[in-house]
Amino acid sequence: MTPVNFNQLYYFYLVAREGSIARISEQLHITPQTISGQISALEHSTGSALFNRTGKKWSLTEVGRVTFGYAEDIFQLGDELRSVLKHHTVTQWQTFTVGITDVLPKAFIYELLKPVFSLPVQLRLICREGEQSALLAELAVNKLDLVLTDEPLSPGSSIKAYNHEITESGTSFFASPILSAKLSQQFPACLHQQPMLLQSKRSIIRQRLDAWFEQQSIAPQIVAEFDDSAMMKAFGQQGLGIFSAPTQIEQKICQQYEVQVIGRSDAIREVFYAISPERKLTHPGVLQLVNALSSARSG
Repeated sequence: MTPVNFNQLYYFYLVAREGSIARISEQLHITPQTISGQISALEHSTGSALFNRTGKKWSLTEVGRVTFGYAEDIFQLGDELRSVLKHHTVTQWQTFTVGITDVLPKAFIYELLKPVFSLPVQLRLICREGEQSALLAELAVNKLDLVLTDEPLSPGSSIKAYNHEITESGTSFFASPILSAKLSQQFPACLHQQPMLLQSKRSIIRQRLDAWFEQQSIAPQIVAEFDDSAMMKAFGQQGLGIFSAPTQIEQKICQQYEVQVIGRSDAIREVFYAISPERKLTHPGVLQLVNALSSARSG
């Protein structure tokens, strides 16, 4: 089998990362034709198209996206090796690559990952955010060490991986001071017919919120829905609506977004999982995270 030409792979990696042959041409002082020729040679040797070409616009094919992931790891290791050789150090870094579903609150992610920084080994944390299906696909081919999510892997999944329940939290509701002052009723009745910012319908917590609203006979005025929890909070900070988040991080949210807690409900539980490719955990980062959070939960 013909080995990968790393010079060709490097040109592919740069163009895929920057999204422009012209920009790479200027940076490397090489003609666009040379770069294009090197990428075409790589495609010919692998037998797969890496880019969809529409005029001057190039976009990655599915094979191209997979190739880019590997190339990113390869050249990141190359940068690390160059640094070691330059500074004559032989420090061994342990890479911990975590996939994070985009519905998880950003402040909560830090709380989940904080234990790994107390490891005695030098750990390099790499966080990748995306939809759960895409992250699980990367986990299946060992591109990720762990996936953090609020939705466990279903029993019938074709992906061989294991759920580890790490923590859970009740739900708090927040509003800007101006909006909070307009609420005349007690919680939860104060939510009825009030502007509400909610997570997208594909998230587990949204389904639980909708069920709770129905149980409480509450009909909020849904003014916006979000995949990104940080964006939802930013809108809430401006007084555009009430929003919810895990009670465990309500103090951080109040400080960061200058909002107030208007009520809490333990009936709306958010459960968080770490999904790993192995039942018996061995990666030091995964072990530290799961053990620390499980201990805190049981304590």
